[in-house]
Amino acid sequence: MRYWLLKSEPDAFGWADLVAKGAAGEEWDGVRNYQARNHMREMRLGDRAFFYHSQSEKAVVGICEICAEAHPERGAQDLRWDCVDVRALMALPRPVPLSACKAEPDLADMALIRQPRLSVQPVSAVEWAQICRMGGVRD
Repeated sequence: MRYWLLKSEPDAFGWADLVAKGAAGEEWDGVRNYQARNHMREMRLGDRAFFYHSQSEKAVVGICEICAEAHPERGAQDLRWDCVDVRALMALPRPVPLSACKAEPDLADMALIRQPRLSVQPVSAVEWAQICRMGGVRD
């Protein structure tokens, strides 16, 4: 299993919106960056991802699961753009703000810190475990 971080503006599509989609989940669409698209092409069923609210909140707020591997985005006219489907698994008991991530030495090399504008990012197992601890998630 691999780990990821998916960013979304909460006003456009937030954690509550994904939760409302239920077990069927939702396409993670609208990504128009080649590096982010390529990360989605690497995702496999069952991979886990942090759901990150960008813009004003700037915090990891939940954990979701990849429930459909990369496929053409529904309704996209340009076939270069793929998406995956994700479903909500659990909200973090304590959201983990970007400021806390920046202050944590174990997260210094995390893409969230080094490439803050990238909307789909890989997360190492060490980074995953650290953010889970910070967010109050137990193994």
